[in-house]
Amino acid sequence: MKTREEQLKAFDRLLTIMEELREQCPWDRKQTLQSLRHLTIEETYELGDAILDNDLEEVKKELGDLLLHIVFYAKIGSETQDFDIADVANGICDKLINRHPHIYGDVSVSDETEVKRNWEDIKLREGKKSVLQGVPNSLPALVKANRIQEKVAGVGFDWEQPEQVFEKLQEELGELQEELKVADKDKIEHEFGDVLFSMVNYARFLGVNPENALERTNKKFIHRFQYLEEKAKGLGKTLKDMTLTEMDVFWEEAKKVMS
Repeated sequence: MKTREEQLKAFDRLLTIMEELREQCPWDRKQTLQSLRHLTIEETYELGDAILDNDLEEVKKELGDLLLHIVFYAKIGSETQDFDIADVANGICDKLINRHPHIYGDVSVSDETEVKRNWEDIKLREGKKSVLQGVPNSLPALVKANRIQEKVAGVGFDWEQPEQVFEKLQEELGELQEELKVADKDKIEHEFGDVLFSMVNYARFLGVNPENALERTNKKFIHRFQYLEEKAKGLGKTLKDMTLTEMDVFWEEAKKVMS
């Protein structure tokens, strides 16, 4: 691994390149905070994919792309004299020190749960009006549900046992079944949302990240479906030419081959 001096030298190299690109490259010179936003989101998802695939070489590359974006935003901020990379770094350092009084102060904690509870108390003292204020509105719904539940659990608003959460899930499923009989689409959607929210909560109690779990299933389904497409192609057919029974043979085969 690199020494601290080598790491700092590499970061300084990146800052220098960013300055050169901002001055000399027409594309880089044209970018704004707003124009980079969607690209940053895309890079974040690409990093997430690499982590799920446990592709460490790709993780390294995607972290570099995200680091570039951070430096890029800081460079733009420095041009308007609003902030620079030092302000960004010092800001997060100050936050880390303030939110870890059990490391940098005289507070004692016994476990991770106590640390999280202290974090939420500190955030409220910092001026946040709600423990949910830090949950971004633009988060995907599944991720948002998980973060909401983690946040409220951090201040003690939580179930005590996984069995209680499972009972709540069964209750919500029962309510969904009742609404299906009535066939009111709006109420069905409402109850379906409650079921999903309860599922996310149950996943938390099982120590499972629901976003990761669902994405693993997505990837598994894609691989199996593409196997099915390839098999159909090998027979000179399209899936539309095949019956469900014929497709199911290859689907079961895919499950064995790609388990």
